[in-house]
Amino acid sequence: MTGHTTAHARPPAPPRRRGRALLPHAAVLAGAAAGATLVAFVDPNEAGHYPSCPFLTLTGLYCPGCGMTRMAHALTHGDVGVAFGLNPLMFVLLPVFGYLYARWAVLSARGRPMRSALFRPVPVFAFLGVIVVYWILRNLPFAQALAP
Repeated sequence: MTGHTTAHARPPAPPRRRGRALLPHAAVLAGAAAGATLVAFVDPNEAGHYPSCPFLTLTGLYCPGCGMTRMAHALTHGDVGVAFGLNPLMFVLLPVFGYLYARWAVLSARGRPMRSALFRPVPVFAFLGVIVVYWILRNLPFAQALAP
């Protein structure tokens, strides 16, 4: 006996249910594509097209998301260096989000739930800590490279 048991393993979902299980994935993909298309054609560098950041407006400080719309615009036009300069943290996290989306879609297609060590308390709090440190650093004079 190997000590491994499959008594608790879920049987794969029937094909019909799997198709429905992928509807949220299609909606997320369609939303991301629509957003990227909008940002590609409507330049966020021109005033009046998008609302300004409420945190920046109220405090004069950059939030962790400041520069993301302009970063997406730069990426849709192939300006990778400019995109990185506008929001380095989000730029670095884009492949992580892409991996998580792909993993979610593949597991759902197989009828399996999305479970990941990334969603346990320690990695989640570490990620939140990175965001807070980034938020503070990008507003300090010696870290102007992090500002959009």
